[in-house]
Amino acid sequence: MARVIIFGSMNMDLSIECDRMPQAGETLSGHDFITNPGGKGANQAVAASRLGASVGMIAAVGADGFGNELVATLEAVGVDCTKVTRSSETSTGVAIIVRSAGDNRIVLSAGANHLLSSEDVMRALHAIAEPGDVFLTQGECDAEATLAGLHEAHSMGLYTILNPAPARPMPDEAWADVDLVCLNETECELMCGICPTDEEGCLKAASRLQELGVRSVVITLGSEGSIGFEAAGDKPVRAIARKVEVVDTTAAGDTYIGALAAGHAAGMSLVESMAWGSAASALTVGKLGAQQAIPTAAEVEATGWKCCS
Repeated sequence: MARVIIFGSMNMDLSIECDRMPQAGETLSGHDFITNPGGKGANQAVAASRLGASVGMIAAVGADGFGNELVATLEAVGVDCTKVTRSSETSTGVAIIVRSAGDNRIVLSAGANHLLSSEDVMRALHAIAEPGDVFLTQGECDAEATLAGLHEAHSMGLYTILNPAPARPMPDEAWADVDLVCLNETECELMCGICPTDEEGCLKAASRLQELGVRSVVITLGSEGSIGFEAAGDKPVRAIARKVEVVDTTAAGDTYIGALAAGHAAGMSLVESMAWGSAASALTVGKLGAQQAIPTAAEVEATGWKCCS
């Protein structure tokens, strides 16, 4: 089976619950403070691994306690961390998360996540990736290194997935290196200028991205599920979101993305991977925290998930 190779962020999440979100200049009492491993790249690596994929991580952490814990957590779920750099030059990335009524606000300190250069990422790819593998990246690492990774992976014959979160503008020519882009409504508007508020908007946004060179597009719509466009002109496919009691949404999106990558590596169709991701993320939001909330393949199978289109 193909491997999933992830270039992405690794953060220690410092998370606290409050009754409502604070206003500007306001101090509120909080409760249920937790620290747990996070970062979009690491979360997606945990999701892909727990959902059955063989996963390799390309990343950087500080030579500190947080970095040691983040690497140990990934290794404990079977992620290959031989290409995770430990640096004494800067600290491990940190995310400060405020939780309220199932929603969250996040502030990031990138730390070592911006340390790896384009050359570092390309060397790591050649060391651990093979044609046919899946390359997955996001928007929390150095922009030039991210684009270089996409280009090199695509040139090597890997299936490339981009999750532009947080979103930032990309050169038009870079989209040709993306086999699948998965983004939410807000990210979609920033990346292509179209906010997909309905199916017609989703179609327009997907068409614009495919005109730029992307092969496939998946737009996540929160409680409305997700909609996918496999090729220009194809009929859209849908995955329905499960109705569940929401405890914490922190890692829901990363679980979905990791499932997309694991699904493709396992030979699933796009809509099958989308449905797999919806079932997995529904389990994630029912638990508190990031990586510890991500389910295993057996747990997802036990929900009786099925493909919807």
